Amino acid sequence: MSTISKDDFITSICDALQYISYYHPQDFIQALHAAYQREQSPAARDAMAQILINSRMCAEGHRPICQDTGIVNVFLKVGMDVNWDTDSSIDDMVNAAVRRAYLDADNPLRGSMVSDPAGERRNTGDNTPAVIHKDIVAGNKVEIIVAAKGGGSENKSRFAILNPSDDIIEWVLQQVPTMGAGWCPPGILGIGIGGTAEKAMLLAKEAILEPVDMHELQARQPQNKLEEMRLELFEKVNALGIGAQGLGGLTTVLDIKIKDYPTHAASKPVALIPNCAATRHVHFTLDGSGPVELVPPRLDDWPEITREASSNTRRIQLDEIDPAIELDWKPGDTLLLSGKILTGRDAAHKRIIDCLERGEPLPKGLDFRGRFIYYVGPVDPVGDEVVGPAGPTTATRMDKFTDELLEKTGLLGMIGKAERGPGAIESITRHKAVYLIAIGGAAYLVSKAIRKARVVAFPELGMEAVYEFEVEDMPVTVAVDTQGNSIHESGPREWKARIADIPIVKKH
Repeated sequence: MSTISKDDFITSICDALQYISYYHPQDFIQALHAAYQREQSPAARDAMAQILINSRMCAEGHRPICQDTGIVNVFLKVGMDVNWDTDSSIDDMVNAAVRRAYLDADNPLRGSMVSDPAGERRNTGDNTPAVIHKDIVAGNKVEIIVAAKGGGSENKSRFAILNPSDDIIEWVLQQVPTMGAGWCPPGILGIGIGGTAEKAMLLAKEAILEPVDMHELQARQPQNKLEEMRLELFEKVNALGIGAQGLGGLTTVLDIKIKDYPTHAASKPVALIPNCAATRHVHFTLDGSGPVELVPPRLDDWPEITREASSNTRRIQLDEIDPAIELDWKPGDTLLLSGKILTGRDAAHKRIIDCLERGEPLPKGLDFRGRFIYYVGPVDPVGDEVVGPAGPTTATRMDKFTDELLEKTGLLGMIGKAERGPGAIESITRHKAVYLIAIGGAAYLVSKAIRKARVVAFPELGMEAVYEFEVEDMPVTVAVDTQGNSIHESGPREWKARIADIPIVKKH
């Protein structure tokens, strides 16, 4: 019988959360690098380059891969012969570990959890509580998986109870295009089949935490029905041409993982959960001999990537910008922004719109005339940082606010990630505005372009406060131009057609 102490348990989970905040799993990096090497879409290739460069920077600097440091998921398999030396429940110990990890002064992680989710949605301040799953199994050890799941990818989860005769592959291929780019591809799709509704979702979540081994499966060929489905879906999902960040390209998924469970004869529950380009998880075991010691990967395991300058890259001085210049920007153009931008996410947008609808002035310093707004909630800075990792959040959540903001504030444009909906695109077109994207999964890299930062409104909102950033050569791509043309529509459409004419793609 082994004895697991409270301190060892809390320390191990805390250390694991810090570890996964700045170290990608190496199987993911290897798969992403291989996809980068064979990518033919310039926009998708540059997006993957930024993600790989960002990953190495985070490994070197021990700072978060993504500003969304995730909702904590902990999976525990507790041996029946384990003895506990603790005065706390397992849930309380897990949450103590989360609290310690997210409030670490050397590498603070962003608190994204809100209580009263149907009401005031107050940030808990320390990212607790975690979502915890416990199994009681034979043995005298505790097996632990610690994962941090970003909201952008979690929000794109899908579930259905199909008829027994329905085709699962057909259902998945219907769902993936509706997920857009908010889940930050290229990543991994987890599929859960069977059980009951909640069991299928749990299977899908567990599936995305398995090793990336599609290249091995391709080499040895499938040995059962699920492996046949994995291979078929891998080929067909990538043939959709969605590509990195939804820009169009050869690789949308790096792997397809499937887990199943017996189900009722009348049912076929199917769940789909994506894992994004900020895939973060680690697996370890406690046996009573002390806390886990997670070995840092070698920096040599990261590829040396240099971004290739695009022929259509332009430097834009935001403080001197003439709105007429935006008329020349086309989807896919790459820009390097310098000057002052304002930030704002869901909660800030709601407050701004409430002020406008009441006819009240916006808080002092919150003037959008001739400005851009960046959809971001940054990590707190450490040391001499101006701001912590500050990558974009999913823009579609701001669609319902877009028209009024453009109509009443003089805003020139927006910066976020993923596509915009039809209503937002119509408003962008009517107001001759633009929508630009930064790369999701490159938060630390983006933060290096921010030279100054100050809170200008709603400080009580924490990471959702409105900041003014002064940026220098911040890399962005034109996603929606003043005519309403969207790269998230044209890019995948073009690459879906191209892939159909590239037989060699099927071998990858």
